[in-house]
Amino acid sequence: MKNFMLFFFTFLLSFSSIYKLNAQVNDQIFSMALTGDAIITRKLSVYNEPPFLEMIKLIRSADVGFTNFEMLLHDYEPYPMHKSGGTYMRAEPSLAKELIWAGFDIVSTANNHTGDYGTEGMRLTLKYLNDYGLVNAGAGESLEEAREAKFIETSKGRVALISCASTFPDHSRAGTSRGDTNSRPGLSPLRFKTEFIVTKEHFDNIKKLKEELEPNKFNQKDKNSLSEITFSGRNYRVGDNNEIMTKTNQKDLKEIERVVGSSIHMADYTIVSIHAHESDQKKSIPAKFLVEFSRKMIDAGADVVVGHGPHVLRGIEIYKGKPIFYSLANFMFQNETLLRVPEENYARYNLGNEAQINDWNSKRYANDTRGFPTEREIWESVVAVPKWNKDSLIKIELYPISLGFRAKRTVRGRPMFANKTLSRKIINDLIERSKPFGTKIVFKDGIGIINVKN
Repeated sequence: MKNFMLFFFTFLLSFSSIYKLNAQVNDQIFSMALTGDAIITRKLSVYNEPPFLEMIKLIRSADVGFTNFEMLLHDYEPYPMHKSGGTYMRAEPSLAKELIWAGFDIVSTANNHTGDYGTEGMRLTLKYLNDYGLVNAGAGESLEEAREAKFIETSKGRVALISCASTFPDHSRAGTSRGDTNSRPGLSPLRFKTEFIVTKEHFDNIKKLKEELEPNKFNQKDKNSLSEITFSGRNYRVGDNNEIMTKTNQKDLKEIERVVGSSIHMADYTIVSIHAHESDQKKSIPAKFLVEFSRKMIDAGADVVVGHGPHVLRGIEIYKGKPIFYSLANFMFQNETLLRVPEENYARYNLGNEAQINDWNSKRYANDTRGFPTEREIWESVVAVPKWNKDSLIKIELYPISLGFRAKRTVRGRPMFANKTLSRKIINDLIERSKPFGTKIVFKDGIGIINVKN
């Protein structure tokens, strides 16, 4: 009996030691659940399909959950601006709770819809996000406030979020003040310069065209120029091939770099979020300035850069041991169940006052025969889960999700884990799009895996 008791207590002691060791190992692993655009107009918490609930479980299991909040929250108190980011976004303020229910802690608010309903719409959105406890960054009462990092506390470390956008109507851009006028509320901008590189033959044709169409702007400098000319608001330069070159606005870049450089001393992990539609030839390839910007953010000390905006997946780069997600596409895409849109939207399709919101949707997408409903990649994405062991990134898991391509309007737009066939297709897309960045992704057990060597 004594021998048995001794064996039993020895076993318990051994088991306890193993458990404590495993717990210590798990305590050292910090994970994020990162997603793309969240265009939410309906509740999430009422659904119970296993692939949906398993996805929610994944997001909740991460130490911090992030999404781009591409939505405005208000009760139509503000008026719509003369120009939107495409669709005038608006949802019930209480839907902020649904994102918290799903496991999200922090959101970016700098995107092309920040100013759809003007300053008041932005202010109400930030108020409701703050009231419900969603930490947010990217918009504010001044450029300085829009630029600043916001922080969230977790049991394993403090996380900073810095958010900006390169795609936006100009009225959405925040401004600063010298003290003699008020600052302009809005989003944190990342502007860029575009140059069109053309062959000598094309350059001479453009030069001739400017002389004929804009003679009052065609001056002696244009006549003498052999390599550069501005025509119809675009800059053209002679090169060996035809291509579009984009470069980051250095003022904006330096300002954001300074915020990152400060935040890394106030947080254990720093996320930089960028909303950018701009591409290089096709949606799935980021514009050159985005690559420049993202790498500069890592150089400044950011731990991860999360891109979104084009509504499709873009490649992943591991730069200096840190991840850059050039676009995580959509997490939610419920823009077809908005309750109201302004008169301008109806007028665009020659719809009068008798038209209803369904008439507008049907006209816009020609009864689902054009636009977003026909583009499969709009409805495919991943939840990216990077994992760190203390300060070192060790692994990234990519969980494929489907938003219901070809499902009916009341269904599509809500995410859940993709089936096996679609999962392989989504990860294969990411494998191909990440090759130019030298990133190796392995498809294993239904997900994509990036093992990071430090």
